[in-house]
Amino acid sequence: MEGERRTEIPAVIGQFDFPGELKACVPFGSGHINDTLCLTYESDGESRRYILQKMNKEIFRKPAELMENIVRVTAWLRGKIEKNGGDVWRETMNVIPAKDGKPYCVDTFGEYWRAYYFITGATSYDRVKSDSDFYESAVAFGHFQQLLTDYPAETLYETIPKFHDTVDRYAKFQKAVSEDVCGRAASVAGEMRFVTEREPLAHVLCDQQASGALPTRVTHNDTKLNNILIDDVSGRAICVIDLDTVMPGLSVNDFGDSIRFGASTAAEDERDLNKVSMDLHLYEVYVKGFLEGCAGALTKWELEMLPMGAILMTFECGMRFLTDYLEGDHYFKIHREGQNLDRARTQLKLVADMEQKLPQMRAIVGKYARGDVEKGT
Repeated sequence: MEGERRTEIPAVIGQFDFPGELKACVPFGSGHINDTLCLTYESDGESRRYILQKMNKEIFRKPAELMENIVRVTAWLRGKIEKNGGDVWRETMNVIPAKDGKPYCVDTFGEYWRAYYFITGATSYDRVKSDSDFYESAVAFGHFQQLLTDYPAETLYETIPKFHDTVDRYAKFQKAVSEDVCGRAASVAGEMRFVTEREPLAHVLCDQQASGALPTRVTHNDTKLNNILIDDVSGRAICVIDLDTVMPGLSVNDFGDSIRFGASTAAEDERDLNKVSMDLHLYEVYVKGFLEGCAGALTKWELEMLPMGAILMTFECGMRFLTDYLEGDHYFKIHREGQNLDRARTQLKLVADMEQKLPQMRAIVGKYARGDVEKGT
């Protein structure tokens, strides 16, 4: 956060009714978008933690609508979790309202802040450390889809319009190439050619959603492993977090984002592309867990299109990283020069690898989808 605004934080904290005495306020997490703090309070000899987060208005242009989505969805999830005999304080995020009753506050700079109860005894991981962790994340995201399968998706706001409109993403990529505001296009000719050669790919899921072949559902839209909390004792996934992009979308995109992030053999910003491929074993681990969590909620055609969702989400993310690099790295946070270009290159390498492995990917889904096909419509 900007140094000149640090003095604003005590005033922001004062807009929430955190019980006890503030003992610590430290940066938290590894997200690319929002600024996050962990607050530790002491009350009656006990320490409790809370999350305080400044929403990125450059990306989330209507933060009030974003928070309305989160409040609605978490209330729905609490109802389902309670009905199933679960723990509503650990199995979903819980918003702490500001003193005026709103699910956010606004500081003197016009920045929007929100607070959550901290879920203790659980950890999110940036990389797949074991098959079990990846499997558990798959079950959790699948279960998230199942719990929301009857939620009226059309009642939610689009927190980022056209977020997974790959056709629109491609148009933005073309614009970035044409304008070349940073003079970087010449140095990435190979990457640009890779994307333009696959322009028809951008239309596949968009066309199927428009025709109704793929149903519009409530989706998370950022289903990376690090958006799952895994219990430190049991090793079970307990909670889906980071709900900023919860909105109407496609189940195959949620599936695909998990695969492009979690089934990769290398870090998202790996410079040595020889290390980058899509691990078919991890892909199978995720398919098994995701379909188990979905519990028959997906249609037959959604199941058929899961592998294409993996390719499309990886292709889209590669375009987004490359577009951001061409435009000057204004969307995704970077910690070193060229990081967004490295991110783009890993995604495009994964696309090429998935294209080669598509027959195996389809066979794996078929192996675990047999029962689900009968349940789907």
